[in-house]
Amino acid sequence: MSDHNTKDKGNILAESLLKAIKAEQYGHSFYLMAANSTEDPKGKEVFQDLAREELDHMHFLRKQYDAILKTGRPDQSVKLGLQGKLSEMSPIFSESLKERIKDASFEMTSLAIGIQLEQDAMQFYRAEAEAASDLEVRSFFSQLADWEAGHYNALLRQQEELKEDYWSAGGFAPM
Repeated sequence: MSDHNTKDKGNILAESLLKAIKAEQYGHSFYLMAANSTEDPKGKEVFQDLAREELDHMHFLRKQYDAILKTGRPDQSVKLGLQGKLSEMSPIFSESLKERIKDASFEMTSLAIGIQLEQDAMQFYRAEAEAASDLEVRSFFSQLADWEAGHYNALLRQQEELKEDYWSAGGFAPM
C-alpha cells in the first residue's frame, strides 16, 4: 500500500473520530442536563452514570484521534473504561416515578432523546466497524457499538415500561 493510501485512510479515520467525539460530547451534555433536571433520585444517578460513560468514550476517542494524527495508527495501549452498571434489566427511574407519571413529561422526553442519541451512536459505530480494515479500529468501534446498544436497550425498555401509564395519565392513550 502506498503512503498516499495510508494517509487517505488516516484522514478518513480522523474525520470519523472527530464525528464520534462530537457525538459523545453532545451525549455527555445531554445526560448532565437530564441528571440536573429530573426530580427522580435514581434517574439522576443513572443519567450521571451515562454522562460519565459518554465522557470516558470521548476521552478514549480523543486519544485515538491524537494517535492517528501523530502516527497514522490507533494507540493499542489506550483502552475504554469499565462499562457501567446500566443494563437492559435495570430500570432508569425509581418506582416512585409511576406515582407522578402524569407530571413526568421531562423524564419521558429524556428517554426519547436518549434513545435517539444512543441509536444514532450505535448505528454510526457499527458502520465504522464494518468499514474498518484495521482490526484494532474495528474492535474498538464494535465495542463502542455494543456499549451504546446496551444504553439504547435500557432506555427503550424503561420507555416501554412507562409508556402506557404515561399515556393514560395524560389522557392521550389510544382508544
